[in-house]
Amino acid sequence: MMDALDILCPMHMRTDGTGMIVHLGPTARKVFPHSLGRHLLDLFECLRPASATDMPGLRTLSKRRLRLRHRQSGETFRGVLAPLPDGGLILKLAFGIQLVEDIRSHGLTSADFEPTDLTVEMLYLLEAKTAAMDASRSLNQRLQVARISAETQAFTDTLTGLANRRALDHVLSRMGAVQRNFSLVQLDLDLFKQVNDTHGHGAGDHVLQEVARRLLSETRDEDTVARVGGDEFTLIFDGLLDQARLSDLASRLIAALEVPITFGTVTCQISASIGIARSCDYSGYRIDQMIEEADRALYASKRAGRAQFAFAHTLSGIEG
Repeated sequence: MMDALDILCPMHMRTDGTGMIVHLGPTARKVFPHSLGRHLLDLFECLRPASATDMPGLRTLSKRRLRLRHRQSGETFRGVLAPLPDGGLILKLAFGIQLVEDIRSHGLTSADFEPTDLTVEMLYLLEAKTAAMDASRSLNQRLQVARISAETQAFTDTLTGLANRRALDHVLSRMGAVQRNFSLVQLDLDLFKQVNDTHGHGAGDHVLQEVARRLLSETRDEDTVARVGGDEFTLIFDGLLDQARLSDLASRLIAALEVPITFGTVTCQISASIGIARSCDYSGYRIDQMIEEADRALYASKRAGRAQFAFAHTLSGIEG
């Protein structure tokens, strides 16, 4: 008889006529270890109906739905009692609304429930849902990585790793939106065409990559360094307006770029010309005019003999 009950009702327990637990089904042994020999009412509190406080009271609740609370863990269970000829009771138990948490906390699987128990179906559904959610999270993570990668590529110059023109436009738009002061530097490499013509585009690409590294090493983390053309670069210096500091910075940039660059067995020699525009020199926020005037200052530097810098506001014809 007990073997059959263990199969049909694996989460049950049997008491003798005094209420002492004398047998536990296989699942009940997992959920309620060390319960053999204890009194049923010492193990559980009957929450509904609340009138059962002794064995005679329990016997009157046969075939009724019970709600029980385990006195030690506080877990609640559903149950039903059936009387035995010897005066004992069989208590069949089931998990309550905290089913998922209880199953996990006790390490139960579908094998711990009778095959016809709907809990088994729920476990299958839970496993399917968990697998689907894991797959969804994995897919979302891959999509997020792909989106970030795509956005990064959209704003990055693939050869040098610097910001590109799109990124520069975004930075300038943000500066304009908050009316933030900055200096804009237009930088064009001198003698770069000779490197390409003499040593090939491989050498030219290497030079551009080294130029990017040197520009980054001479600027701050909060500054923007962008490659906007073949050998053309734009730098944004956030909040830096002091002419003396900008002059020193421009001189350092030119000096850094004049250090010869080795490519294989050849040495490449370049320099740079620079034009500088400061937002404080313009009435209103005229970013387009700043770019135009920085370009004009750049070409003035080239006409003056290259490897030089000029400020836009010092050139004739500049308003501000």
